[in-house]
Amino acid sequence: MPTAASDDIDILEKAKRLIAPDYVPGEDEEYMNDRQQAYFRMLLIEWKRSIHSAAGQTLQSLQDGPIREADLTDRASSETDWGIELRTRDRQRKLVSKIDSALRRIDSGEYGYCEVTGDPIGLRRLIARPVATMTVEAQEAHERREKVSRDD
Repeated sequence: MPTAASDDIDILEKAKRLIAPDYVPGEDEEYMNDRQQAYFRMLLIEWKRSIHSAAGQTLQSLQDGPIREADLTDRASSETDWGIELRTRDRQRKLVSKIDSALRRIDSGEYGYCEVTGDPIGLRRLIARPVATMTVEAQEAHERREKVSRDD
């Protein structure tokens, strides 16, 4: 039975065959054509793979043993570092779910289009933030509404 990781590897290989190693999506081609979708799929899968790799390293470090510094100041510093590391991993865990969602949107043909307006998000924004679900304008409006509701 194939695993999700092996499915990602197969999809990644197909995406790599569709695009040249130096390919970057451009405004001069049809929006979200097969090459662009393959590019973003590859970008998202590689990003997810790097997050899983970093999480594995953190897990290994945690399994190597507890903090054993003799000095209380050193121990407190180490515990603070671990707290930061674990919060980072938690944020990345949430990011993996956004990456998975973006991959599903590519599969369904919805990737690259704003979930609010239906307009194209724009290549530069997607290259900068491949998990984006809204245009810059829609995101700004969303954040303004969110700020107003928090202020109430």
